[in-house]
Amino acid sequence: MRSELPFDSRASTVELSVVSPMFNEETNVQPFVRAVSDVLDPAGIDYEIILVDDGSRDGTWLAILEATKQSPRVRGLSLSRNFGHQGALLAGMCHARGRAVVTMDGDLQHPPALIPELVSAWRDGYKVVNTRRSDSTDTSWFKRASSRWFYRFFSRVSGVTMEAGASDFRLLDRMPLSALVNMGDADLFVRGIVSWLGFKTKTIPYQAQPRFSGVPKFTLKKMLRFSAGALLSFSAIPLKLGILIGFVTSGFAFLELCYIGFAYVSGRTVQGWASLMTVMSFMFGVLFILLGIVGTYLGKIYEIVKNRPRFVIGEAVGFERSAVDRGLVSQGSAQLRETVYRA
Repeated sequence: MRSELPFDSRASTVELSVVSPMFNEETNVQPFVRAVSDVLDPAGIDYEIILVDDGSRDGTWLAILEATKQSPRVRGLSLSRNFGHQGALLAGMCHARGRAVVTMDGDLQHPPALIPELVSAWRDGYKVVNTRRSDSTDTSWFKRASSRWFYRFFSRVSGVTMEAGASDFRLLDRMPLSALVNMGDADLFVRGIVSWLGFKTKTIPYQAQPRFSGVPKFTLKKMLRFSAGALLSFSAIPLKLGILIGFVTSGFAFLELCYIGFAYVSGRTVQGWASLMTVMSFMFGVLFILLGIVGTYLGKIYEIVKNRPRFVIGEAVGFERSAVDRGLVSQGSAQLRETVYRA
């Protein structure tokens, strides 16, 4: 297996890492850090907070830099461009030092007050502690319905069971975390991969909160792209659809051949029409079957050889000498090398 970087499952120097990807969340950085700290400091948990700027166009990175100055527990990563929520999430998990890692959004819709409950379940022996969301009052009917329909359809076609209300607010033990970051899936769908891994899991329900500030970044276009990538990553149904179309077309071609034969016997055919339609109908049916089969194999090869990076680190702050020695941070600075971490 290959990973984004030399991930060491033994490099755990704190008990808990809280990873949060952020895209244009300038006004949410300080409230998020404060809310997490107010929960974990009294709980006596040794923790770090990793904030990942996913190519924001506002002052998110400057706010993260300010947060690292105010608290030594905060570390920051800035991606070279926008790689999407899942890529930013993976970048943070790859750099986490905790024996357990909590991933959550930075808009405070995922309540930090639930983190001690996740940690408690982890200490009880659960390797994965998922959460199940009850939508907040500002969530539209369309988003609730589409989410419910998607997870139902995804579970049916992929063979990976996922409940409605699943999100990326969860706790991962170091063992499933190591397995996750070493997987080479091209279309990253973290919640699907976590379910597929199959570790001992507990699910805790929670009530989603309204955004602290700003507007949602997950547009309809991003939702459709995210859903399509998840299905392609876990199911060969789209490719096999070509085979199904081929068989259906062949069935219609057979019926048409029967009709052509009847018309020929009845003397109601145009000269040359019967033979032409027979060959065209048959060949189109066979063509779709062959395209479906070839597409299935090409799809598998494509996923293997594409080998594109899932994120590129442009700048980092708060990393220690151990990261420098492992080649993650350039010598004598707090910036990561201009290296592409490949799957």
